[in-house]
Amino acid sequence: MGSTVIKNWDNKTWLSSNNYIKSFNKFLLKNKKLTSNSEILDIGCGRGKILGTIKSNLKLKSKPTGIDIINHKDKDKRINFKKSDAISFFLTSKKKFDLILIKQTIHLLTFKKIKRLLFLCKKSLKHNGKIFIFTLDGKKNELPTFRIMKIELNKSLKRDHKVLKLITTLYPHKKRKKFIYRVKVNKKKYLNMIDNRYISILLPLTKKEILKGKDEIRSRYRNYIKFRDKLDCFIL
Repeated sequence: MGSTVIKNWDNKTWLSSNNYIKSFNKFLLKNKKLTSNSEILDIGCGRGKILGTIKSNLKLKSKPTGIDIINHKDKDKRINFKKSDAISFFLTSKKKFDLILIKQTIHLLTFKKIKRLLFLCKKSLKHNGKIFIFTLDGKKNELPTFRIMKIELNKSLKRDHKVLKLITTLYPHKKRKKFIYRVKVNKKKYLNMIDNRYISILLPLTKKEILKGKDEIRSRYRNYIKFRDKLDCFIL
């Protein structure tokens, strides 16, 4: 999924918690009817915990497919994992899916590749199949940041806006939903997540900028940090 690699976005963060996964899967099932016969694909699946939980909850007859350019040793064994970028996967697979997830990864691609990817996704859907694209809420984002992180976040959100505009142009009949999860995270844990650069906007920062940013977080928040993790969801 592009040259930028994030290894820790779903590793010991709220995104890997049972409560988050339960809430996220509830959102999916509310907006797309799935059965034990459903075929599901997650593009940029990380460790595959979301897919693994869906497999158990729906008692899927076949393992859901997860693709990622990183093959984590601790990935979920309930999924059919493929180490691949998305476009290469579609060019070699003839499988059709009821649901394709693209969760907070589409911004890592060029606009040309986004067009190509969505075209291939559409071709790989079953009748009544859907694509769910998730990006950070660009208008009222509450992600805890420090000064330089906020600058990088705003840059990223501006690009996300252009991506969503492109998707709207290509697929004017898409639906738009919002997924909101209330986060309560220990400050020490959040500082560790920053150290691990859990989100792509932290990747360009120097060690000195990270250290200074952590000091800002320490002074700004108490022992626990509370906020709403808000995602825009486009359904094609």
